[in-house]
Amino acid sequence: MAYSYETADPILYKLLKDFAKRQRQKPTDAEKVLWEYLKGSQLGQPFRKQHIIGEFIADFICLPAHLIIEVDGGYHQLPEQQVDDETRTQRLNKQGFRVMRFTNEQVLFDTEKVVEEIKKNLKIWNKHM
Repeated sequence: MAYSYETADPILYKLLKDFAKRQRQKPTDAEKVLWEYLKGSQLGQPFRKQHIIGEFIADFICLPAHLIIEVDGGYHQLPEQQVDDETRTQRLNKQGFRVMRFTNEQVLFDTEKVVEEIKKNLKIWNKHM
């Protein structure tokens, strides 16, 4: 099965690649905090940040576990953005990815709980392999 990150439109990919690069250089505070736990396979699996999947850029992704972690800022609470996020999640699910969403506040003020949720999700994946 080929995933959209392997078959992305070259023109769209170039635009997204430039944007993802800028995003990696200017992470939010919440993304900085979470990356400290995800980088270097600290949770037993490798994660990438600002990774392109089709026409989307995932905040964090673990390709072996098909797990995407999204860290949502305040605008994700807007009704129209919630619809867009749900559509995006459904499309990623159809490609075989699981999506976990956390708010900036969850990551910043309840970091350990967020990391434990991610670990649980990785353990579930490991049991199925």
